Amino acid sequence: MRKRLPARLLILGEGILRPELEALIAAYGLEHDVSLPGFVENPYVYLANAALFVLSSDYEGLPTVLIEALAVGRSIISTDCQSGPREILEEGKFGSLVPVGDVDILAERMHFHLQGKFDAPNPESALHAYELDTVTRQYLRLLFD
Repeated sequence: MRKRLPARLLILGEGILRPELEALIAAYGLEHDVSLPGFVENPYVYLANAALFVLSSDYEGLPTVLIEALAVGRSIISTDCQSGPREILEEGKFGSLVPVGDVDILAERMHFHLQGKFDAPNPESALHAYELDTVTRQYLRLLFD
């Protein structure tokens, strides 16, 4: 994707693979294009200022970060992994879904989004399913119907 459009990658969080990521960044000479700030107290500042949010997981439980990206109105791309992205993004209505492991399609979608060809979701409509009233009604229906 970077061959067609300048971009900068920011990866938040910490994990045991950090040394491997740092080695790959150095090996490919990407020190000016990739940042690893690690754990941050307030990721919303980063989310709110990002041009695009990408979740490239092989699998998830509940990818809360997608809901958080929706809350700040970011354009979103996610792998269509089990379980959660398809449901949270409502079958692709609120973001692009790409096959797990297909880096070519992921790069193409990133290019598409960064060119402004996919509108960021409206946070109000995207988050309706996670509002207190909506969730409360669902719990009550489960308990009493």
